[in-house]
Amino acid sequence: MVSFTKDQIADIIRKVGDGTSPEALESAVRNVLAKLQSEGLSAPASQGGKLDASSYPLGIKRKDLVKSATGLGLDDITIEKVVSGEIQFDDIKTRPETLAYQNEIAKSVNRPNLANNLARAGEMTRIPDARLLEMYNFLRPYRAAKQEMISMAEELEQKYQAPACAKLVREAADVYEKNNRLKGDR
Repeated sequence: MVSFTKDQIADIIRKVGDGTSPEALESAVRNVLAKLQSEGLSAPASQGGKLDASSYPLGIKRKDLVKSATGLGLDDITIEKVVSGEIQFDDIKTRPETLAYQNEIAKSVNRPNLANNLARAGEMTRIPDARLLEMYNFLRPYRAAKQEMISMAEELEQKYQAPACAKLVREAADVYEKNNRLKGDR
């Protein structure tokens, strides 16, 4: 598995915020990609059929499958376009299909918890950002009554077609009730 030191990651993040030129940022990103490739992670993915560990990471081995929410491919998103404002926030949001591909890979390597997380993440791409943030804040301990949480689960299922997220909210409602974490329990 490829790993980077905290200093390497911090250096790239720092460069993003300190006005470093797009060329220097691109160079830092290319260095990261070169390290990935030098460690043998760039072999071509198997074509067709199901995705498995040989397709990971998708951004290198199955770049053709990775698209943003607006349909841009990875090669369409550059530091220059981000700095110039040509690339907007929606241009870098993930598609539910990409998360479904990652889910498939996680299942193939017997990582059911990761696969479930990716399935829920895929469902969440259908929820507007503002509503998602409201839901997140609402799910903090002592913020909601059990019936309010059940209503949220119904909204997730009916309005956003997010049954896995709804199931998790219902489970949270039961756990909050058992552990006295519902609104008014303090």
